[in-house]
Formats: sequence, C-alpha cells, structure tokens
Amino acid sequence: MVVAPDRPTGRIEITDLGVAFSRDDRRVEAVRRFTLMTTPGEFVALLGPSGCGKTTVLNAVAGFVQPTVGRVVVDGEPVREPGADRGVVFQQHSLFPWKTVLANVEFGLKMRGIGPTERSAQARSYLNLVGLAGFERAYPGELSGGMQQRVGIARVLVNRPRVMLMDEPFGAVDAQTRLAMQELLLGVWREVKTTVLFVTHDIDEAIFLADRVAVMTARPGQIRDLMPVKLPRPRPAEVITTPEFMALKARVLAQVREESGRAWVEPRP
Repeated sequence: MVVAPDRPTGRIEITDLGVAFSRDDRRVEAVRRFTLMTTPGEFVALLGPSGCGKTTVLNAVAGFVQPTVGRVVVDGEPVREPGADRGVVFQQHSLFPWKTVLANVEFGLKMRGIGPTERSAQARSYLNLVGLAGFERAYPGELSGGMQQRVGIARVLVNRPRVMLMDEPFGAVDAQTRLAMQELLLGVWREVKTTVLFVTHDIDEAIFLADRVAVMTARPGQIRDLMPVKLPRPRPAEVITTPEFMALKARVLAQVREESGRAWVEPRP
C-alpha cells in the first residue's frame, strides 16, 4: 500500500548558494547567490541554458556537492551529505543490471533492515503505482528506456523521501514516451505528495509539470525569474494547446533565449 506522509514534509530552503570548481588551474563559478524556497509537496522545475548550474543546484540539495557559500536546508535540517530523505532520479537509469526489477526496488529497504516479506509488499505496491505490475521478475536489460525509468522512480519512492530530485529523467526517451512519462509522473506525484525539484531544458515539460518554473541565468547560475504556473490540476496533455499555456511559454522562451545567447560567451573566472 502506498502511504502519503502523515504531515507535510519536503520544505527546501536554498539561501545564497554559491558553488565554484577548479578547472585547469582556474576557478569557475557554477552557481552564484541562488536562493529558492519550496513548500511541502510543491513541484518546482529548474530551467535554463546548458551549463547554467541546474544540475549543480540539484546536486547540492542531494548532498553530492558541498556549497562554497550559502546553505541548503530540508525541513530545518542542513544538508551535509546524501540521504534517503532525498531521492534522486537521473537521466540515465542507475539500476543494478544483475538484479530483477523487484530486487532493484527492494534494495533501499533491504539496506535499512526491512524484512523480506514487508519489503516485497512495499516494492510491489510502488511497481503497481508506476504501472509495472507483472514485471517483477524481469531484468533491466529486458525493459524499454521508459520502463527502466519507471523502475527508477519506484525505487526512489519506496523509501518515502521528503524530496524527489529529478535530473532530466525523460531526456533519453522518444517524444511519445516522454509525454506518457510526464503524465505518469503527475499521477504518481498526486498520490505520494512528495516535493519534486525537476531539472529540464524543455520548456513545455517544465510548464506542463510544475507549480512554479525557475528560469536560471547563464553561468554563474542564479534565478532570473520565478513564475507560478496557474494552469488547473489535474492537467491533461491537451493543456499545452491552450492560450494560457502558450502565453506562459512565450514568456519563458524569451528569457531562456536571451540567457542562452549570453552563455555563448565564456565568463571570466
């Protein structure tokens, strides 16, 4: 049985985040003065030109990257390292190819000491949620790209994270599968009520999925504009043809094109 949290969780507070790396004996600023607050259960999309620091922000929330300055807090707790409370779904699936679908989804529960009967029941519930009931004994190599990503989503959600971090998770699938995955994700999100921070370069995807779209500047990345998406939920695929959607898309597109033009110029260290 899929269980939503008893109390709202997943409040992300990113305050004046700055991240810099060393490259070829020089300092490169990936992110500068990035500030974003989310509410529990909110879906926020990060959008911007290539190299603007979207993934760096996501990695800072995940605990994979330490801030150079600023701080990242989830539900009042500073992020210092990776944790099961922040599940990550990457563009390329990170499933264990030698494990079955069921074993992949059970893995996190097994590491936490959950017994085999309970973890099997929980894993099967989440596989059913993502539409993969009946594929428990299959191996990742036997599945399509979209199905592999659905297993990845189930593997993250079975641990009931406060936050789900998604780094262009549908970027490697074809357009038809991508739309189906977006619709699936919205259905799953309504069910589990977890906070989602979603990195994408696709404007339609960002607007279709999110409560708010954060448009980032060219590197060093910071938020240029934070736009609410007031389209009603649930959102059918046909919403992308409405005047309201197209008006918001035009606004976002103008900003992204301007920042993409700036990104052609390599910033000085």
